[in-house]
Amino acid sequence: MNAQNLAKLLEAAIPAKLPILITGAPGIGKSDIVNQAAAALKAQAIISHPAVSDPTDFKGLPWPDASKGAANFLPFGEFNKALTATSLTVWFLDDLGQAPPAVQAAAMQLLLARRVNGHVLPDCVSFVAATNRRTDRAGVAGILEPVKSRFAAIVELQADVDSWSRWAVNHGIAPTLIAFLRFRPELLSKFVASADMTNSPSPRTWTRLSALEGLHLPGAIESEAFAGAVGEGAAVEYLAFRKLAAALVSIDAILLDPAKAAIPSKPAELFAVSTALAARATDKNLGRVATYATRMLQDGKGEFAALTLRDATRRNPALASTDDFITKIACSDLGKLISGQE
Repeated sequence: MNAQNLAKLLEAAIPAKLPILITGAPGIGKSDIVNQAAAALKAQAIISHPAVSDPTDFKGLPWPDASKGAANFLPFGEFNKALTATSLTVWFLDDLGQAPPAVQAAAMQLLLARRVNGHVLPDCVSFVAATNRRTDRAGVAGILEPVKSRFAAIVELQADVDSWSRWAVNHGIAPTLIAFLRFRPELLSKFVASADMTNSPSPRTWTRLSALEGLHLPGAIESEAFAGAVGEGAAVEYLAFRKLAAALVSIDAILLDPAKAAIPSKPAELFAVSTALAARATDKNLGRVATYATRMLQDGKGEFAALTLRDATRRNPALASTDDFITKIACSDLGKLISGQE
């Protein structure tokens, strides 16, 4: 399941109190998608890490009650937050597969029965859990069969460049990096488990590379830092793509004379120009962007014309309400193209 569909599943399952278990490679975005779904639902998020928890974290700490000559289980931490929740709350069990069996068994009682040691969870609390796979060498020993059966569904998150690009456009990821991964989507997630101290390309590590790029490091230092973020091979490819993008017709030249500015012919160049042009689109120059996009459509490059305009409106939804959008895009062949590709 891709990120976009997983978010929709969570937004439906969480209010219905149907627990979902998400599996997938490290760094693919499992935790981020859960947090985004909680935010979309305006739900409180409680995040637990069972891998470093004790069974008492999920059933309470034995505490003597001298007046009754007995002991009760006193809730604390995340368990107490869940018991006292009064509005929609997502209790997220991250890296559940790394937890020891005793901790998984303690959590199991809450997942289905929603009660343990006399404590009952309020109806507003819903569970989501995530884990890496055993093949990822992430310390996952497995999940107990009774625990797995407590989940309404177990879904595997797979990297999808379209879903990632939708997220990246609105989260400050470098436009050139977005263009590169659209051109080389197979590099978005190429996780390789290794005992060596190296990283692999993944949505998480590409995000870190984008942050490193914002430091404007000297060339030699930057290339080594990029290799440390996503691996040497992927870093070399990205640096070569960035050099190509820098040598293309400038976005300023396109905005200055969109009726005559050159239109690239190679896919790598088209991805770079389309993504960069969308990043520069404003209510003041949208008409010029539309002129260039129209020429791209007429030149048989409609996919890139649509990509430019979709990215522009995702970055700034207010553009879709401007006069230029209504008259030059929505009421033209561009509008039909965009609606047909959404």
